[in-house]
Amino acid sequence: MLFVKYIVLALTYLGLGLGYLPALRMNRATIAMAGSAFMVALGVLNLQEAWQSIDPGTIVFLLGMMVVNSCLGAAGFFQLALGFFTRFANSPLGILVAITFGGGILSAFFLNDTTAILLTPLTISLCRTLLINPIPYLLALAGGTNLGSVATLSGNPQNILIGSFSGISYLEFARYLTPVAFICLIVQVGWLCWLYPEVRSFKPFVTSPQIRYRLYKPLLIKSLVVTIGLLAAFLAGAPLAESAWVAATFLFITRRLKPQRILKAVDWDLLVMFAGLFVITKATQKLGILYDLTELVKAPLSLLGVTVVLSNLISNVPAVLVLQSMIPPGDTKAWLLLAAGSTLAGNLTLLGSVANLIVAELGSKQGYRLSFGEHFRFGLPLTLVTLIIAYFWIY
Repeated sequence: MLFVKYIVLALTYLGLGLGYLPALRMNRATIAMAGSAFMVALGVLNLQEAWQSIDPGTIVFLLGMMVVNSCLGAAGFFQLALGFFTRFANSPLGILVAITFGGGILSAFFLNDTTAILLTPLTISLCRTLLINPIPYLLALAGGTNLGSVATLSGNPQNILIGSFSGISYLEFARYLTPVAFICLIVQVGWLCWLYPEVRSFKPFVTSPQIRYRLYKPLLIKSLVVTIGLLAAFLAGAPLAESAWVAATFLFITRRLKPQRILKAVDWDLLVMFAGLFVITKATQKLGILYDLTELVKAPLSLLGVTVVLSNLISNVPAVLVLQSMIPPGDTKAWLLLAAGSTLAGNLTLLGSVANLIVAELGSKQGYRLSFGEHFRFGLPLTLVTLIIAYFWIY
């Protein structure tokens, strides 16, 4: 029976790493739920233990941020923001910098996956209008959203997890890692200029870059007021989950917008996956599989190495859940290294982060194929350099 438990757990982590299981129509959410159900069915955990393993703070924080992002997206905020960043860019290099830093800054506050979903079609449309090759700009968006999300606890799902487990304040986290994100974004611009000579040009476009969008002003004003209040609460040290929950509640109190429109944009798959992953991680701990990793993560360099390897084998969110139990709550630098390593490792391959896959999938639907090899040529050196920067900045 123990052998069966190990097989089920191995298949679950394999599916989480690949994003699917061969011959089955399953995604990460259904794989996580199936794996957690089998852990209960096989007696590794009972139902009460499984339920208690789910961290409510993480789920509520993530849901609240998704509602805020959904309202901002429906109001046209992201289109407006990208339009602002590209307004002052009238050359191939200017557009590259605008997309890199625009995507990075937005990801720092509004989740990298959301930013990738909303900005990819706009980036392609902009490149078509200006008659330039979209591939380097899609790479800039994918890499920029990953790098920018390093900066804050609300930047990506794994940072949200780390915020819940570590007790690090929003301001302290940002104080440490915002400079890392900024430096890494500069490195990305330089590396793309080296890889794609055509993006180095300062020559002005014949046609000025324009982003077409429609604003819903009442919702935009309300969403911005609530978002500013939410960020102020974060910076003041208010509890993250409770603050996001209250912000989402204010946005739901409306006479203008149907709630279905907002709830439909919430990534329920991600929430289901998180719930399942908490259960799977608890089962992994109970089976004693993680004991061999405990010694490895005590040294900073080996912690970074294990984080990068696990993030690319089983994806960054499961990697953080696996490693979090081995890091003392008060070891701030170890938590920061876990956050930076699990996020920056997402640029290593096309499969390294959900944001990469979103950009590639949306690009292919419009006729622009971002291949695994092309991304790896971009991602491998960028990942190595940014990991070195993060390590020496933190330690």
